[in-house]
Amino acid sequence: MATYAPLDIPEDGKLAHNIAHFARALRKAGLPIGPGRTLDAVNAVAAAGFDRREDFYFTLQAIFVSRPEERLLFDQVFRLFWRDPRYLDHMMSLMLPQVHGVQEDRAAQAAEKRAAEALLDGQLPPAPRDTAEGDQIEIDATATISAEERLKTLDFEQMSTEEVAAAKRMLAKLSLPVQPLKTRRMAPSALTLRIDARRTLREALRHGGEITRLAHKAPVTRWPNLVVLCDISGSMADYSRMVLHFVHAVANRKGQGWARVHAFTFGTRLTNISRHLRDRDVDAALRAAGAQAQDWSGGTRIGQSLHSFNRDWSRRVLGQGAVVLLITDGLDRDDTTLLARETERLHLSCRRLIWLNPLLRWTSFAPRAQGIRAILPHVDSFRAGHSIASLEALGRAISEPSDHGERDRLMAMIRS
Repeated sequence: MATYAPLDIPEDGKLAHNIAHFARALRKAGLPIGPGRTLDAVNAVAAAGFDRREDFYFTLQAIFVSRPEERLLFDQVFRLFWRDPRYLDHMMSLMLPQVHGVQEDRAAQAAEKRAAEALLDGQLPPAPRDTAEGDQIEIDATATISAEERLKTLDFEQMSTEEVAAAKRMLAKLSLPVQPLKTRRMAPSALTLRIDARRTLREALRHGGEITRLAHKAPVTRWPNLVVLCDISGSMADYSRMVLHFVHAVANRKGQGWARVHAFTFGTRLTNISRHLRDRDVDAALRAAGAQAQDWSGGTRIGQSLHSFNRDWSRRVLGQGAVVLLITDGLDRDDTTLLARETERLHLSCRRLIWLNPLLRWTSFAPRAQGIRAILPHVDSFRAGHSIASLEALGRAISEPSDHGERDRLMAMIRS
């Protein structure tokens, strides 16, 4: 953790009041904090003291943070509320309209925009008025795009609290239709595409060998399974949470074709969360899934996690022509030989393996990481997975076997 400056504690004896205000800011930023936790925080600080900023930080974190994915947001709000002047200037700039030459060039990092909105309470700082004579200010033209279209292309990691809530509502309405699969098995059919000779002769025997009509048959169709393997390590936590909202909507939407939807999370270990997604309440479903997946926002062991899936689950869930969605950034520091071998085994066990990687949102993305180089040759399609629009485009990758996304282009870069 970064080293903090000395804590700016007010001298007017209003520490409890400031802790209560800090708790309200955390609640507005999205943390589930009530009056009980606020009282616990005041009592904990009184018992632990606040001579050192680190002690004060970890005392409040122990009270207000209950899940690993909440630590980053807590850290951002803490730095802003308890006076980091440079950080305060940056956060206020995030709330300014996007005007070239005024706003900082650096984009908002994870949870920063939500922290800014919570602390500034939606009040925009005044834009600077004094510009040098002759300077030209360019207004970002994307402001003219409708809010819904803008939200579809917005990076999940850069969304504010309000935008995250709106994105979740949009994800709940998305569907992922799939075409049925034809099997070798035949069934009686009214269609006249293929004559069923056996049934025709059997019926003729009932009429003394006279063929009164021709029986017909057609291939039986069935629906494939959808299997989602979602990386929940620290670098993927914000994206995984939104993708799981989408997977929950797919799992609970009737009539779109999937026989069953199976979901697994992995960071340092594999966790099956399929049964939690059957809960109609998405918040309750993801809360239960997060409680079961203890490695949320932890490290990454992609190769070992895929090995666990191939060993324990592939025969159970990958039958019937299953489609597999692998959601990860591919940044694995473990043995890449194991990662390549297990990805190849996974590819051979399913009908299509589609890799969603949020890093692909960058136009300058190149397959330099060894983990990405190990996975890429064994996937059918490689696509971005950082926004609502990228999840909407999944339908084409699933329904069109010829769709490879960015795989062929990046494979050419690896070979060159």
